Amino acid sequence: MGKGCLAATKYFLFLFNLIFFLLGGVILGFGLWLLLDNPVGFNDSTAVKVACYILIGVGGFSMLMGFVGCLGAIYEVRCLLGLYFTCLLLILIAQIAAGALIYFQKDVLNEEMSKIVTKVLESYPGNSSTTEQAWDTVQRTMKCCGWSGHQDWFGNPVIMNSSQLMFPCSCQNITLSPTNSSDQGFCETTSDWPVYEVGCSESLESLLRTHIWVVLGVCLGVAFIELLGMILSICLCKSVGVVDYTKVPKY
Repeated sequence: MGKGCLAATKYFLFLFNLIFFLLGGVILGFGLWLLLDNPVGFNDSTAVKVACYILIGVGGFSMLMGFVGCLGAIYEVRCLLGLYFTCLLLILIAQIAAGALIYFQKDVLNEEMSKIVTKVLESYPGNSSTTEQAWDTVQRTMKCCGWSGHQDWFGNPVIMNSSQLMFPCSCQNITLSPTNSSDQGFCETTSDWPVYEVGCSESLESLLRTHIWVVLGVCLGVAFIELLGMILSICLCKSVGVVDYTKVPKY
């Protein structure tokens, strides 16, 4: 490999790993926020706790990989480049396995999400306005009500104990009644609930089916970037000579 091509490969790999390091920091921070902030008891669910720990682990591991890749690329350390290649390969295999697991465990995932959403609806309105606003946005945007259907709201204490006929404003089907709102998140009606009949679970599934090619494109794009990193690392590893440990900075 020529010197110019070698230098381009080295610095491109460094830039790639710098981005990888920053993305790992974002994932780590998001996992810590979900675990420590505890929005509406989200992490009371075992599945959510496991997901938080996975995000923290993936973020920390990504930051470590980014650091190792940057160090190996800049100082041309073959053992670090080989380690980086191996880690990328393991991540790619893990992603394929996770995708297959999600596909074949859809019913279990749907059940866990139903439990989480039920807790959110039962505590609505509560102190965590951020989570409530997010769920209201989901229902308005996706034109759905509850997770399985509007019946999920029947367990809410405000609706159960109210002397008036109340319904969640964010579920309101504007084609059935004029739009109205309330600071408490509930609206009054004199007849049947003018809400969307479809649950957000079905709306989400329909949205994924509609944009399946976008989802596949993103997945293939991530896999392509990882393969590119693997190719660059192995090419650089084969092009550099015997390890010169004097190039590694001493701390």
